[in-house]
Amino acid sequence: MYPELDKCPRSLLVCEKSNFEHEKSRHDTHVSKHYFNHKVSVVIPECGALPSRLASVINNFSKYFLVMNLPVYEFLDKDFLKNVVWNGALYALSYRTSIDQDNTIALLPNSQLILSVDKDTYEQLGLEGKPSQYNHRQPMRYVVTIDLTDKSMAPGGKRYQRVLSSLKERVPLKSDFLLGRHNSGTDGDRALQSLLSRYQWKEHRPVVSSHTLKDLPCPSLHALDLRGDQRSCDPHSFLEWLGAVSAGVSCDNTAASFLSTYVCPEPQTLVSQALHCTVSGLLLPEDIYSLLQELRRYFDEPKFTSWLSLTVHGFMDSPVSWGDAEHGFHKGGENFYNLVLFKNQDYWLHMGTGSHDRCPP
Repeated sequence: MYPELDKCPRSLLVCEKSNFEHEKSRHDTHVSKHYFNHKVSVVIPECGALPSRLASVINNFSKYFLVMNLPVYEFLDKDFLKNVVWNGALYALSYRTSIDQDNTIALLPNSQLILSVDKDTYEQLGLEGKPSQYNHRQPMRYVVTIDLTDKSMAPGGKRYQRVLSSLKERVPLKSDFLLGRHNSGTDGDRALQSLLSRYQWKEHRPVVSSHTLKDLPCPSLHALDLRGDQRSCDPHSFLEWLGAVSAGVSCDNTAASFLSTYVCPEPQTLVSQALHCTVSGLLLPEDIYSLLQELRRYFDEPKFTSWLSLTVHGFMDSPVSWGDAEHGFHKGGENFYNLVLFKNQDYWLHMGTGSHDRCPP
């Protein structure tokens, strides 16, 4: 066995439980602040087909665009700033860029422009930034954050012209970008189409896949036992089981299997069927929140299962995880959260990151 396989990088898992109807529940904040999501996975025990109301919500997920070789200075276009960026709910992420090797850019829906760049690019840009938290002994990466709503960034102003000059003349950064927009309106649509018309682009819709699993060993979960002390399995084992289900790994450890010895954690039950549905693409938090609300309504009618699961995976090479917290790759780039919903509106929240991330909020 390779020595590297024995060295498991540090990871962080934050777990909490609450109730959706509790006034201090933070589920909406956790969903809305996880900006860049590429995959959503839903698991519903004792369910054989995707319910029509859930299917309707998923099919209404926002479209998004892949724009090729888009210069970063285009985000500072006066018309685009006024009618798209400042109206909020615009998501832009550089595509096919590695956060630990390439210059990576993100435009957040709160109008923060994030540039995660190497040392040479940073010095050429001449913009104020800070060393990446995940450098080695010597700073080799820097993060530049530009608040496009700041008064100093008003078009025509001194700082606006300086930033524009840096991105247009000093270092004309460009990349393929994924663009998603939740709000729509006449002026915003016109400004976005104006930008798209100047470059090659493709429109995409999220890809949906669902299938039914038969005779599935399934962990027993009890809303009050988050830690898995008695009536539930522990959080790490549960998330490992979800990963096995998502990857199509058998959970019964049959003697005939030479590929996997994995077995479903205890305590467990055997369910006759379970629905596994995935959605992939650039998935906006607003759409994920709508899905969460519909999943909550799943228990309005009596069901054989007492829980269901929603897992959301962030882009591995996004420069941020939650909010504007810097994200790094290290060995996996993981940043995800999982919600387990119970029929009494209790929920568990699991938030996972790798070693190059701050503690989730």
